[in-house]
Amino acid sequence: MIAGIVTALRTLTIFPVPGRDADDMADSLPWFAVVGCILGFIVYGLCRLTGFVGAGAWPEGVAVVALVAGTVLTGGLHLDGLADWADGFGSTSDRHRTLQIMKDPHVGAFGVLALVVVLIAKWVALTRLAAAGGLVWIAAAYIVSRTSMVELAGWLPYARPEEGIGASFVQNAGRRHRFWALFSALALLLVIYGPAGALLFGVGWITSRLFGLWCRRRVGGVTGDLLGACSEIVETVILAVCAAVPGRLVEFADWSLLLS
Repeated sequence: MIAGIVTALRTLTIFPVPGRDADDMADSLPWFAVVGCILGFIVYGLCRLTGFVGAGAWPEGVAVVALVAGTVLTGGLHLDGLADWADGFGSTSDRHRTLQIMKDPHVGAFGVLALVVVLIAKWVALTRLAAAGGLVWIAAAYIVSRTSMVELAGWLPYARPEEGIGASFVQNAGRRHRFWALFSALALLLVIYGPAGALLFGVGWITSRLFGLWCRRRVGGVTGDLLGACSEIVETVILAVCAAVPGRLVEFADWSLLLS
């Protein structure tokens, strides 16, 4: 169990975590939601600290801090996957060629466009949340997006005929890993955000399934890059939903309001 969370932290963050990795990399998957929660609240804390030390309200600056912190703490891993996905899927419809392009370390025009669109979308959503006092929803986006990777890893086969970075996670992922990841994510969201957490969980799950269907149709499964891309897309969608209706979400964040 300890080895699983060590591997999850080493995979999803830049933290120099002591200890040994799990013998089976897939055993780290049930911990992805927990690591997402840790990351989310670290970013949230940095945003709050920025607000305390800053001279007056500056939601745009806080949004930049959230973007930079999230990128640095994850080593830009998922953004790299997003760029590779966009280059591969945007350049050709041939499966073999798509996988080849995604493996190329260079970033093409489609990758740059995807990065620009996602980062701008996140910045706009985070600015809105900062202005509305809703930065606490950042953690929800991190929990759901990291869990979305487990959903795809446990549902779809590995798309490459040769071994890749994501192979050890996807090939050995089973229903058990998927169940505990989804269970822990939903439990965290319900405890922290009440019924609103369940709504966001559903939005993220649907988004990841739609993305997964696209991946299966185009390349026959998923790769490490596609898991990272899914995380970025789901995170952006959750932030956008939270930013669009921050007041309404707060109404659903308290169990007592529904039970009264």
